[in-house]
Amino acid sequence: MTGSSGFVLVGGGVASAAAAAGLRDQGYDGRIVLVSDELHLPYERPPLSKEFLSGKFGLGDFQANPEGWYAENDVEVLLGTRVSAVDPGGQRVVLSDGGSLTYDSLVLATGVRARTLTGFEGDRVHSIRAIADSERLGARLAPGTHLAILGAGFIGCEVAAIAAARGVRVTVFEPAPVPLVRALGEEFGTTMVDIHADHGVDIRAGQQVTGMTETARGIELQTRDGEVVECDELLVGIGSIPNAELAVEAGIAVDGTDGGIVTDELGRTSAPHVFAIGDVASRLHPTYGRSVRVEHHDTAMRHGANAARNLLGQSVPFTDEPYFWSDQYDHSLKAVGHAGPTATKVVRGSVEGRSFSVFSLEDGRITAVATLDRPRDLMTTRKLLAVPHQATAAQVADEDFDLKGLLPQRPRVRRTEAPS
Repeated sequence: MTGSSGFVLVGGGVASAAAAAGLRDQGYDGRIVLVSDELHLPYERPPLSKEFLSGKFGLGDFQANPEGWYAENDVEVLLGTRVSAVDPGGQRVVLSDGGSLTYDSLVLATGVRARTLTGFEGDRVHSIRAIADSERLGARLAPGTHLAILGAGFIGCEVAAIAAARGVRVTVFEPAPVPLVRALGEEFGTTMVDIHADHGVDIRAGQQVTGMTETARGIELQTRDGEVVECDELLVGIGSIPNAELAVEAGIAVDGTDGGIVTDELGRTSAPHVFAIGDVASRLHPTYGRSVRVEHHDTAMRHGANAARNLLGQSVPFTDEPYFWSDQYDHSLKAVGHAGPTATKVVRGSVEGRSFSVFSLEDGRITAVATLDRPRDLMTTRKLLAVPHQATAAQVADEDFDLKGLLPQRPRVRRTEAPS
């Protein structure tokens, strides 16, 4: 097909869906085409390793916009269709069916894909990035089976929790001495290992799997120390890779470190009339003075809403702080903010009691917090991140100190009585 100009959104996640909704909310009545290589309408991805995998959610429970919204709002959706090339000079995209679309502005929201390992392939090997992946793994999680997981990151740990609740034996291999150290710190890593152990999950930190062999009965994993571990199914959860190939092939700048498509604070790429948002975007953040690429649902959704305003010429920089959450068993892990490499870490609460927060302080200012079952710390920090404040490590660590006292105080208005 060949279409007239308008806005073309590439990607089937919440970033594209939020951009489409934002454009209509802002009053734009021109053509919007959303192109996705998946067969499902845009949906949220966190439930793939949580509620959808557990069976609590059906397909209709985590769509980014209601099913009828696209038709009601005159948004064309091309499912099962891939953009095979971008022509910035001609303001045109080429489609996998041989057709093309011209655009006034193009939004690349192509997301990321699961990182794979050479030699780890086969019918019993899984990753989770799409609905079909979660459906396929969920069908294999029968009570009594043995699931091995490579990587104790968030997806690995979330799947481990769901599988254990279904009566599956779970072994998680993590090369690092303590899981989640890079993302959250040692306190969280050691605590999560203990929590999983309480539910029968064996997290083998410091152990690396070097090879696998698929047998008639299942899979044999070989570890670096020479052990052979048998399992029925294997999940590879070792991170992700940005889907930036379209940008590379079109000559659009890509970050050499994180692999994301480089944008300014408005989401604009190095090519005129081309934006990038969501997990694939390495975006200049005005608060940090540097580019950051965030792979979180909340940021992708907010990127989409922000992109709608910038597509319409409002020039609104994206300054929101990264936020994410992970539910494992009856525990809620949440974090907000972005800590630099020189940040001082301060613990508030009880690590032993599994109710604590780890704050990041830089130059006397709180820049991030990660919390375990402490929603108040998170809510207060979200407010602090948006305003000037000064804090000491002693204040943050002291639970008797009310963190709300760090917020700027509004001047009191003295009431005077009117003369009688």
